[in-house]
Order: sequence, then C-alpha cells, then structure tokens
Amino acid sequence: ELVARLQVISPALIAVEATGGFETIVAAALAGAQLPLVVVNPAQIRHFAQAVGQRAKTDPIDAAVIARFVEAVKPEPRAMPDQEARLLAELVSRRRQIIEMIVAERQREKRAENVRVRKSLARHIKVLEKELPEIDNDIDTLVRGSPVWRAKEELLVSFPGVSNTLARTFLAEVP
Repeated sequence: ELVARLQVISPALIAVEATGGFETIVAAALAGAQLPLVVVNPAQIRHFAQAVGQRAKTDPIDAAVIARFVEAVKPEPRAMPDQEARLLAELVSRRRQIIEMIVAERQREKRAENVRVRKSLARHIKVLEKELPEIDNDIDTLVRGSPVWRAKEELLVSFPGVSNTLARTFLAEVP
C-alpha cells in the first residue's frame, strides 16, 4: 500500500530512519519498486534536531525533522543490498552470534559447580560447535558463487593478516 501511494506522488527522495533493522522491509519494498531511497543514520537526525532546537519527540515531529535534514544535507540515494548481500550479512552476523554464545557458555562451564549444569553447558557448546561449520559452509558457498565477491575476497586475503573470515565480514558489512 505504501509503495502504491508513493508511486502516485513520484517523490524526489524518500528518507527512512534506520531503526535497528525495522526499516529493512520498508526499504526493500521501496527499493524494489525503484523509488529513490536513502536510509538515514538516527544519530545524525538526533544531532540535526538538536542543532535546529527541536527537543520534542513525536512521530510527526520526527518525520518533519527527517524531511528538513534531507532537504538541508541532500544525501545521495544508494541502492539497497540485493537479496544475496542481505543473506551474506545475516549469515556473517549469525556466525558472530554463535561464537559469542560458545565463548559465554565456556565461561559459564568454568564457573559451574554442579555436574548437571556443567553437562548441560557442554551439550549446548557441542550443538553450537556443530552449527558453526554449517554456517561457514553456507557463507563459503555464497561467496564462491559470486565472481565479484570471490575476486574481492581474493584481493582482501592477499593482505597480510586478513583471513577468509575477516574478508567475508568486510564483504558483508562494509558498503
């Protein structure tokens, strides 16, 4: 419904504030409809609002501040990552989460006194450790399936100290 309404008015630019991933569906729908889109940084909007003396926070006021920000700053619309790029970002993010969980569970295991608790933690660590190579394989398949990503990865790993894992994190998270 939003896409249809916006297509009728043909806006010069549509600004959506990044809200921890909640903007993704709207941004993807707008980009898919070839509407000019920019996803703006909430910190920049907050600083802009402070600079223009806007202290109140309501949705209509926020929308007006975002519109004034876009008018003043004139950010360039950027293409949204395609489905493959979003998948890579999600997989890399999931990999990081799994590693963080393994580290946390190992720390808990060291502090646990009860045998049942230690066994429970060990089982959970084992499940997480089994999941990690599966995620790595999914990431590898995705990167190897793209000639562009493969070439970028090869360039990145040619630098001393840059592993495939770090290169793939750059591919997923650096525009």
